[in-house]
Amino acid sequence: QVQLVESGGGLVQPGGSLRLSCTTSTSIFSINVMGWYRQAPGKEREPVAAMTSGGSTNYADSVKGRFTISRDNAKDTVYLIMNSLKPEDTAVYYCKANLFGDRGRNNWGQGTQVTVSS
Repeated sequence: QVQLVESGGGLVQPGGSLRLSCTTSTSIFSINVMGWYRQAPGKEREPVAAMTSGGSTNYADSVKGRFTISRDNAKDTVYLIMNSLKPEDTAVYYCKANLFGDRGRNNWGQGTQVTVSS
């Protein structure tokens, strides 16, 4: 298992930017895949961005070109840099990790609220 702690959410105006952070309780080298998901009220949780241990990335079409997933190995932290934010980006954002030793188990953080509103 791994504990994940998200931070960086808040209220931002349309067109603004935020950087979300996900700090892990274990070495990031033990994690096969890390990703960011989001869930708006009344909607399913949906994938936003993911990064493999090798650095490959994948993005939802709705955020491609606006969001970037990155990591700082020394800090065991993964980031989601969000630019050109839209009201439809409003959601609780969750960090997810899958360990090399238990790839079938999803490990979730508690989430951080992002609200995009004028």
